[in-house]
Amino acid sequence: MSQKQSFFTHETLEKNVGWLIIATILVVSIAGLVQIVPLFFQHSTTQPDKGITPYSPLRLMGRDIYIREGCVGCHSQQVRTLQAETERYGHFSTAGESVYDHPFLWGSKRTGPDLARVGGRYSDDWQRIHLRNPRDVVPESVMPSYPWLEKAALPTDSVQARMRALQRLGVPYTDDEITRAPEELVGKTEEDAMVAYLQGLGINRRNVRVDSAATVAPAASAAPTAGAAAPAKE
Repeated sequence: MSQKQSFFTHETLEKNVGWLIIATILVVSIAGLVQIVPLFFQHSTTQPDKGITPYSPLRLMGRDIYIREGCVGCHSQQVRTLQAETERYGHFSTAGESVYDHPFLWGSKRTGPDLARVGGRYSDDWQRIHLRNPRDVVPESVMPSYPWLEKAALPTDSVQARMRALQRLGVPYTDDEITRAPEELVGKTEEDAMVAYLQGLGINRRNVRVDSAATVAPAASAAPTAGAAAPAKE
């Protein structure tokens, strides 16, 4: 009897890898059911925030290029609830901003600055120069150059399949939008798509800021100066 009582002890788990793995899986599964599953039924995590719309065909292709080039490895797209972050970037990120993101790109590493609110902060020309040679606008930048994007023609034969896949995942693209999607990409380059994607990031919350008293006020909209901190890789 004493052996049965002492079988499932902490010492037993430490000495028996098999039981340790089983116990770990059990605990993680229970925690997941308690913490993750309820989120699928909360309106704030499943419905888009005000102003959030599905990506246009051009921006959708730009997002795929952003993923392909590994930009998410150096940039996050989430403004945390810390005061320093809301003062710099504006309103903190919410789940409703990313309901159409598959996969989501919140990230966790910031070799370069966060890009959740970069849309409209710099001009299109600035973004193009920065992609071709970041040192031309930010001398201390460690971002790689992406000069090939300027001349790489954007394919028009894959966007419909991408949009249909997203439609099945719940993104509200209409059949007519999917049919007409290739027309928006005719004559465009990968650089055009990347710039379009970046310039749309966070524009719906661009003028929202949370101050130290947790109130919301319009954010300053001054244009960046030549010495302003710039995205290291976009």
